[in-house]
Amino acid sequence: MDKDLAQKYEKLKKLLAQEDLVVAYSGGVDSTLLLKVAQEVLGDRVVAVTALSPTYPEDELEFAREMVRVLGVKHILITSQELEDPGFVENSPLRCYHCKRELFSKLSQVAQELGIRRVAYGQNLDDLTDYRPGHRAAEEFQVCSPLREGGFNKEEIRKLSRELGLPIWDRPQQACLSSRFPYGLEITEERLEKVEKAESLLRSLGFTQLRVRIHDDYTARIEVPPSEFRCLIESEVRSQIVEGFRKLGFIYISLDLAGFRSGSANEVLMGSGISQGRV
Repeated sequence: MDKDLAQKYEKLKKLLAQEDLVVAYSGGVDSTLLLKVAQEVLGDRVVAVTALSPTYPEDELEFAREMVRVLGVKHILITSQELEDPGFVENSPLRCYHCKRELFSKLSQVAQELGIRRVAYGQNLDDLTDYRPGHRAAEEFQVCSPLREGGFNKEEIRKLSRELGLPIWDRPQQACLSSRFPYGLEITEERLEKVEKAESLLRSLGFTQLRVRIHDDYTARIEVPPSEFRCLIESEVRSQIVEGFRKLGFIYISLDLAGFRSGSANEVLMGSGISQGRV
């Protein structure tokens, strides 16, 4: 481990060692590293909490359960109800704020019931470069961000995860399924299910880093890295995608020539002032 990373690792352990902790756990790279290091310094004084909702894919839940089992951390499952919040369902640029407000409200309740004062989530420095209104909800509920406070960016999180032997160190980026919709398109359980099934189909065909963005009930836009374009449009694979997507109700199925990029739904906000936080 290089010196800079080792220093950040030690700082992270000191940040986490202060008192008992509830960790918002999704099974992703960031929250897994956070949970791993918290378990190292706190032992059974750390609790992982995962929120279940139609925005959270079933295979992500299974992965999270397995990782918590491996780490030996107490795991609590709760139900979040963002689909009952009109502010979330209408899918304005503040959608993420409404989602995180629901999540952190429930996590704060769990922490209070357990007699724990601290709740943490996996925000890192790279998150500050994108439009993430959910951070405002974290501030409102005084949810801490040890990875950001420790100075970690995404690359360093992956490096430290590898050094610590975590099998998720190179896992593709994941995101809430609601991020697949353009702002203004109402979020429904049916649409979330269509996205989940479409992305599951692509994974079954060997694609790993991907997104299926839907623009209405009939149009799907596929994002994969440019290096995988050739494989996607190969005759047999393309036919399976078209057949599978049409069974889900999509009529127009496109490949985004710009390729996969995390947070591409926020590109429409650039230059509007919203992406700089003026919302």
